[in-house]
Amino acid sequence: MPIPTEPIGSVPRPLELITGFQDHAEGRIDSTALRELTDAALADTVSRMAATGSPVVTDGEQDKPSFLTYPVAGIPDLSPDGAVVPFADGHTRQLPVLTSGPFRYAARAVDQLRATRRLTDLPVKQAVIAPSALSLLYPADGIEGYPRERFLADLADEAEADIRTCLEAGADSVQLDFTEGRLSLKLDPSGGLLRDFTALITTVLARFSAEERARIGVHTCPGGDQDSTHSADVDYAELLPTLFAVPAGRFYVQLASEPDRKRTLAVIRDHLPAGARVFVGVVDPIDPRVETAEEVRDRVLEAAEFIPLEQLGTCDDCGFAPFADDTSTSRDTAFAKIAARVEGTRLAAEALGA
Repeated sequence: MPIPTEPIGSVPRPLELITGFQDHAEGRIDSTALRELTDAALADTVSRMAATGSPVVTDGEQDKPSFLTYPVAGIPDLSPDGAVVPFADGHTRQLPVLTSGPFRYAARAVDQLRATRRLTDLPVKQAVIAPSALSLLYPADGIEGYPRERFLADLADEAEADIRTCLEAGADSVQLDFTEGRLSLKLDPSGGLLRDFTALITTVLARFSAEERARIGVHTCPGGDQDSTHSADVDYAELLPTLFAVPAGRFYVQLASEPDRKRTLAVIRDHLPAGARVFVGVVDPIDPRVETAEEVRDRVLEAAEFIPLEQLGTCDDCGFAPFADDTSTSRDTAFAKIAARVEGTRLAAEALGA
């Protein structure tokens, strides 16, 4: 498409798979039975995403318990009582905390990528978790014999491998989920935590060539979950200048649900680095109403007033179900919104003569 358009990541899991995750956790089904459910969900997801006309597909994170913890699911050296993330509607998500080292991933996103590529000839985008999010697993009081510096070095190695194996396995692009970016400014308004986060991401991305970084992007949003967010009240103007200093070739920015899109677009225009492409959110996964293609078209045309076409793309604001147990949005609604994004982007390109 003249204006590229991409999904962000997660698609709501079928009820059978959600139940299967619970049954597996409680010992009612074995890993083979769960694998049959995830394989069926993946095949349906790829087929339905392709049917929307999407030029790029993803695995919809069907096999991940959450977008955040998939690399450490099931490892023994974790305690459940980590940092708590509060959402605007009052619900919370709690992270685990590391109890010993060395830190290693138990699973890599490349497994989902390979499974998806076997099902389609379309380009496949793979989402991975940013190392900054996993840095929150290290306890504030430290780990005896395993200092934070060694943990961060191990984490950087593991994050690099997660990205690199996806690129080498044929990913069209790799997206780092950086929902904690906006949240960091809520936790530390001075920006110190944000600078620590982006420094860690920069350390990892600096290990890739310029050609590889052109296929690596960073996604930012206010943390959608169960139709709520954790940091929508944080000003993008405080985040984006620091984020855009990260040496990524692509940035994915939640925008459709912003109360003042033009103000955010002006910040993007003023700070987007030359040569990078920004994909702006044009559908809102939290809004139960499905946007029309014409609404999407108008949002793209609005963005084109601020961003050169050669640097513009579109996306969903966020994943539709970053945590596997989130049933706030149906699969039918998610795919309808994706279809509206694809068609609306095509209409905008036509209107712009692209």
